[in-house]
Amino acid sequence: MAKAIEITDANFADVINSDKPVLVDFWAEWCGPCKMIGPVVEQLAGEYEGKAVVAKMDVDMNAQVPAQFGIRSIPTLMVFKNGKMVDKVIGAVPKAVLEQKLVAHLEHDHSKHE
Repeated sequence: MAKAIEITDANFADVINSDKPVLVDFWAEWCGPCKMIGPVVEQLAGEYEGKAVVAKMDVDMNAQVPAQFGIRSIPTLMVFKNGKMVDKVIGAVPKAVLEQKLVAHLEHDHSKHE
C-alpha cells in the first residue's frame, strides 16, 4: 500500500509538477485536527496509487512553501494539477470531501478530450 510522500521546500516544485493530480496535506505535529486527517490522507495515497500523488508537508520544518501560499490554518490541503493549485480545503474534512476534490481532477482529463 502506497504511503503519502513527505515533501520539503526543496522538492515541492518537482512533486507538484506532475502530470497526475497532486494532493498536498500541510500539517504539523502539534495540530490536533491534522492528526485526525492524517490517516485519511494515507488511505487516499493507497487507494489512488498510480493515479494521483499524495504528499504531506510539515509546516514547522518547511516555511517557504506555506508562506508562498499564505497558509495560516492547518490542516490545509491543496490539489495541484500541472504545477498549479486547482483546489483547496482548510480544516479536517471528511474523507469523501477530499476524495471528491481529487477525483474531480482525475476525471477532468478524460472529459476534456471528448
